[in-house]
Amino acid sequence: MESIDRTRDRLWVNWAITTVEADANRSADTHLLPFPLPPAWGVDLYLKDESTHPTGSLKHRLARSLFLYAICNGWIDEGTPVIEASSGSTAVSEAYFARMLGLPFTAVMPESTSREKIALIESYGGKAHLVRDAGEVCPTAERLAAETGGHFMDQFTYAERATDWRGNNNIAESVFEQMRLERHPVPAWIVVGAGTGGTSATIGRYVRFRKHATRLCVVDPEHSAFFTGWRDRDGGATADRGSLIEGIGRLRVEPSFIPDLVDRMVKVDDAESVYCLRWASERLGRRLGGSTGTNLVAALGIIAEMRDRGEGGSIVTLLCDSGQRYGGTYFDDDWVAAQGLDLEAAAERLAPLLPA
Repeated sequence: MESIDRTRDRLWVNWAITTVEADANRSADTHLLPFPLPPAWGVDLYLKDESTHPTGSLKHRLARSLFLYAICNGWIDEGTPVIEASSGSTAVSEAYFARMLGLPFTAVMPESTSREKIALIESYGGKAHLVRDAGEVCPTAERLAAETGGHFMDQFTYAERATDWRGNNNIAESVFEQMRLERHPVPAWIVVGAGTGGTSATIGRYVRFRKHATRLCVVDPEHSAFFTGWRDRDGGATADRGSLIEGIGRLRVEPSFIPDLVDRMVKVDDAESVYCLRWASERLGRRLGGSTGTNLVAALGIIAEMRDRGEGGSIVTLLCDSGQRYGGTYFDDDWVAAQGLDLEAAAERLAPLLPA
């Protein structure tokens, strides 16, 4: 009889899970911020401020879930190199957890990724592997994982299944608990973007599981495949080039995007996203990231429709990350001009949606 016992390997697994869970235990929940709107509108808008996570973005939740999922599946063990395909924020958060667990980490990213995000990844001990073609990030990450004997985390496949959507302090459960004492405690709409599709899947499933009347709106930037794929019921839809709005939008419909959970989709011009994030940053006295601007365009559009119908209620959307990461892009007039974004025209189009 031949026997091999690998029980000792579980010692590292137990330590790693405890270490990751301890990080969650040390972290307070993120704030739900009321956004200033005229009281006469009768509609309340809230921003779930995910920028207060230790790594500064919504992706901190995803990275924690992905590491736990991979460790519990036996894909990551002591010393396993971790490779990810990411436009930035997920890689920043994964670099944080990789350093915590003593694992080498490499992020495969488009060359267009902001220098601030690359610096953050490197500050956590990770490496940035830049590719010219945004469509090559996943194949390159897969190749590097095979060459190093590492694990390709693959957020775009596993985001929707790594998160416990029934509860366990996921983002949906947190929102509804924080809304409990508000004037309209059950949101009429929750508005989110799609990068992996994991957040919309978590919220969409939770809303159904808890039998809430809340509807889910997913926003998509220019040059992304999600809107077309959802509209045409085409899981093979593709886009022509990468999105300028980091963190959301993809060249293809990713496996973690679950279209049947989405009640409405809105496609937002990049110029409108950038104008709105600048406008909202002035209103809040703090810089917001690009995807937050995209979220707000769609949320303010829904609010205008509710006002036209004489409806009250609440809308919740996400403040995904801080604008401090985008000083050289969305807040740089030269960069905006180089991308051909007409913010004056965007301001005119958005003016009917914005409070004075």
